[in-house]
Amino acid sequence: MRDLVVRADAPGATTGWAELDGRRFRCALGHSGIRADKTEGDGATPVGRFPLRCVFYRGELPATRLPATAIRRDDGWCDAPGDIAYNRLVRLPYPASSEEMWRADHLYDRVLVIGHNDDPVVPGQGSAVFVHLAHDDWRPTQGCVAFARADLEEILDRLSPEDHVTILVPEDRG
Repeated sequence: MRDLVVRADAPGATTGWAELDGRRFRCALGHSGIRADKTEGDGATPVGRFPLRCVFYRGELPATRLPATAIRRDDGWCDAPGDIAYNRLVRLPYPASSEEMWRADHLYDRVLVIGHNDDPVVPGQGSAVFVHLAHDDWRPTQGCVAFARADLEEILDRLSPEDHVTILVPEDRG
């Protein structure tokens, strides 16, 4: 059992590094940095150790030992805290607020779903916290961890179902 360990560059930073098997990978984080008190819509990447659930992909199936499913054009992820499907995959159009998985910007062409707020789901404690592809300019995410495509593909190839993602609060060195 191994952990993909994620740390920010500094407290409040929106970029950082992840380590797996002695390799370091640059990553983008939420626009509110890494926080222990994650809530819906706060833009924070949550602190914690999370199991790996599955991979969603668009295009060619990536090399992975994790369960993988092709994204459909009508896939969405519910982000409405009061809805029964909160923090779950839904089919679009969906009557409650939800995010499209088939994105025009292709950030979700590779998505690793982690076990954040899903067992059990607690309304308002955050939804759709994924590991996914980063923008070319490393701009912050809405609370996810994002990697360059080649790096994420390498990470997916190395991870096994018993592994975890661990997101740590950076130490304040000031």
